[in-house]
Amino acid sequence: MDHFGYYVPTVKWLTEYGLVKGISNLDLTLGQMSVWHIYQAGFSNFSDPFLRINSILLVIYTIYSIENKSWIHLCFLPFLLLFSQSPSPDLSVIVFSLIILNEIISGNKNINILFAFSVFVFVIKPTMIWLPLLVFLYNICIVRLNFKTLLFGGSILFLFFIKNIWTFGYPVFPVSIGDFGFSWKPNPEILKISSQYAVMKTYDMQYSYEEIQKFSTWDYIKNWFFLKGIKSKINILFIASLLSFSAFAWVKKKKLITLICISLLIKTLLVLAFSAQYRFFIDVFFVVFFVLFYECWNKRKSVVVFSILSVCFIALLSFPGLIQQYIPSFQLGNFIAGFKKEQLYQPSVYEYHQFDTFKVGNLKFNVSKNYPYNFETPLPAISTSFIFDDVKAGIFPQLIDENNIAKGFIWKTITSEEKKEAANAINTIENIYKQNN
Repeated sequence: MDHFGYYVPTVKWLTEYGLVKGISNLDLTLGQMSVWHIYQAGFSNFSDPFLRINSILLVIYTIYSIENKSWIHLCFLPFLLLFSQSPSPDLSVIVFSLIILNEIISGNKNINILFAFSVFVFVIKPTMIWLPLLVFLYNICIVRLNFKTLLFGGSILFLFFIKNIWTFGYPVFPVSIGDFGFSWKPNPEILKISSQYAVMKTYDMQYSYEEIQKFSTWDYIKNWFFLKGIKSKINILFIASLLSFSAFAWVKKKKLITLICISLLIKTLLVLAFSAQYRFFIDVFFVVFFVLFYECWNKRKSVVVFSILSVCFIALLSFPGLIQQYIPSFQLGNFIAGFKKEQLYQPSVYEYHQFDTFKVGNLKFNVSKNYPYNFETPLPAISTSFIFDDVKAGIFPQLIDENNIAKGFIWKTITSEEKKEAANAINTIENIYKQNN
């Protein structure tokens, strides 16, 4: 879902137009513009048209693990294969966080580089806030260096805020904190709808927003733990892992392990407060395993685990029928295609070139026909869900300069004439959907 709905469209926009001011008004998801996708866009037209930069990163990570004789990292490689076929920021932040953690545990005291690197990981994906927090605490409580060593990382953080303000209108996506009154910030009603959607995603869309609002404190906890399907097991395992790690930190009474535990707990509280989706805390599993077994996991154990898990994961990816049969609640398994011999020399690429063109106000835009994402639709393209949300809010995105898309977007209250244009677009979209269903 993220590959076709966020990663590829983001790289496409960056490649064709660069960072576009107020692009979140066109499609709120695009307001994220992850630094990893900015990096990926630099290679997408000449050396990496299939967007497989993560595969290169995995090779680098493997070399780092072997050169440093930190064999436990090999155990993570099979899991990371799941992220290698697309420019997912998840792989990069997991790899970089494990490298930084390895350097800290190994006694690296170069706070200037460690903090800057950790902030870089944070700007790729803000749910990694625990990492710069850990390095900061490591600096204060163990290394005891001055704050000048944090300036390099601070400058990276400043650029992150500027980037977000340019594309989203606020310093941190998708939170409307730090309102400087920029004209290209998203409409409050759209942000409200997005916030409600995030709450529903916490419960895997198994409850409506109105139902969730009626939950008691006990219902919030119980229903999150007992969702239908595999996500319930992941949530339970996540909390069990944190409790086990907290107990481990208490028993060990080592300052560094305690700081890691505190950082993870703070991150967990923030994630639970905003949107407790498993994809926002998946990195915690890697960190907990790494710290728990760092000292006792030797080369032989690591190679054995790596080999067994590699066979299992490659088999699941090559024969997705196994996932569909044994883990039916894992919905993404239904979208995985089986292995073809052509993939040995050319990566498989899903193509979808069907789209319709509409015009509302000064914005002429394209919409993928009977498909929710616009990864191959000519720009500017809008997802159908945002068209419905915009019209419901009585607004619609407009070009700042109708002769230059690169100048950016703002939202505007639609006139009666524009309402007719928007209604025509919605009717066409709905009719096509009905015809195909």
